[in-house]
Amino acid sequence: MIKEFCAENFTHIPEAIAKGAGRIELCDNLAVGGTTPSTGVIEEALSYAGEKHVPIMTIIRPRGGDFIFNDIELKIMHTDLIEAKKLGTDGVVIGCLTPNNWLDEEALEMLIDHAEGLQITFHMAFDEIPVARQFEAIDWLAEHGVHRILTHGGPANTPIEANLEHLRALVDYARDRLIILPGGGVNYQNAETVAAALGVKEIHGTKIVKLENQ
Repeated sequence: MIKEFCAENFTHIPEAIAKGAGRIELCDNLAVGGTTPSTGVIEEALSYAGEKHVPIMTIIRPRGGDFIFNDIELKIMHTDLIEAKKLGTDGVVIGCLTPNNWLDEEALEMLIDHAEGLQITFHMAFDEIPVARQFEAIDWLAEHGVHRILTHGGPANTPIEANLEHLRALVDYARDRLIILPGGGVNYQNAETVAAALGVKEIHGTKIVKLENQ
């Protein structure tokens, strides 16, 4: 099973890898759900994790708050994505929505096009999409080359265990087209149980491995 550790900057990456993290989602500002880390942080994380053969997924998000981005913000995201790609990131984590909480298809097509050759994760903006349209969203994202969707399977304030039924439905629907990556409330204590319940081989969290000072 791949345990994806959600890292705020470089600080805990060495310990997380030593404790069994098999992939890193690299962020800044986790207090607002994660924003794009600095060039220096990306560079150091890639250098260290690369030596350990652990891939880095860099989040591309210009601010906290909602996932409805204006043209200036999308220009920033484009620039940040290109820079992360130049530095050698293994993948990017993106998510853009329209005001009615559907995929911002135009923005996503632009970002996906420039992420060619990288792994692409659609982040928890997915959970803002109405449940009735989430299966349609899986279709669109799979058709456009997205590799995985990070989702809690329900409202952020619910325990992951309360969302297993819906997560199972998403996993079954996605089949071999893309990976459903459960996250939000998954930790080193319940990771194996959640993964087994869903039949998944990848799982995500800020506490997915046990760190000394967490």
